[in-house]
Amino acid sequence: MAGSDSESPWYRGARVAIFALLVCNTAYYLFGGTWAEALDAVAWFTLLTLFALETGFDVRSRSVMAANRGVRLAAATAIGAAAIGYAWRNEWLDTVNTALWIAVVVLLEFEVRFPGAVARRTWIAGTAAVLYAGLGALVPTWAWRGEWFDAYDAVLWLAAFAMIELDILRTSRNVATALTNAR
Repeated sequence: MAGSDSESPWYRGARVAIFALLVCNTAYYLFGGTWAEALDAVAWFTLLTLFALETGFDVRSRSVMAANRGVRLAAATAIGAAAIGYAWRNEWLDTVNTALWIAVVVLLEFEVRFPGAVARRTWIAGTAAVLYAGLGALVPTWAWRGEWFDAYDAVLWLAAFAMIELDILRTSRNVATALTNAR
């Protein structure tokens, strides 16, 4: 099904553009990066796509949701393997980046599974802000080290997951409104 009718054409266009750029970045790492970078890029793109499908579209089928979560678990496992590869090669900036993103995914899983709780819990927004701020701090670090592509890639991922967060917030508000109206 299509995304929410309340989406602006700008939002939809930005989402498509970011996804297209991330496809290019994933291909870059797949064909020109280390095994850890390739595994990491493919797994993160898979996770992003699955979260986008679950949060941006009206998916109600239990079997589709179960398959989605199963593939997300496999992608998360691949990300863990890539993180071990980064640590093994003493690539600490990539290791910290991956650890922060894993924390974001854990938070997103909670938000997707319990949308009613998201609307009522300020700690969720605070935790998300801290995690995204940590990820944002890595962007100038990569730029300072002259790793411009990594800085650019990080900005794209932040934008993509920020859109997922917006979709989750919209869903949680709708759930909270429905719960309030049902009382």
